[in-house]
Amino acid sequence: MMNTQDNQTIHFALCLNNEGYKASLEVGKLYRIIVDEQAASHGLIRIVDESGEDYAFSAKRFYPVQLPQNVEEVLLTSS
Repeated sequence: MMNTQDNQTIHFALCLNNEGYKASLEVGKLYRIIVDEQAASHGLIRIVDESGEDYAFSAKRFYPVQLPQNVEEVLLTSS
């Protein structure tokens, strides 16, 4: 589903729809993706939501964002 660059396994996605999950997701917020091939095969994406835990949501709720490596490093070290 989402290709990795330089064997990088951490990605980010922008939330486009939080209907039914208003406590877990914020529209317009960038979320960390946890690679889960099994979830992806079912049209799902595993993200770390507002609870700080990772859950699988419909991939249609998100837009994958390729960030520059230095930006991704800053986001990962701050979480």
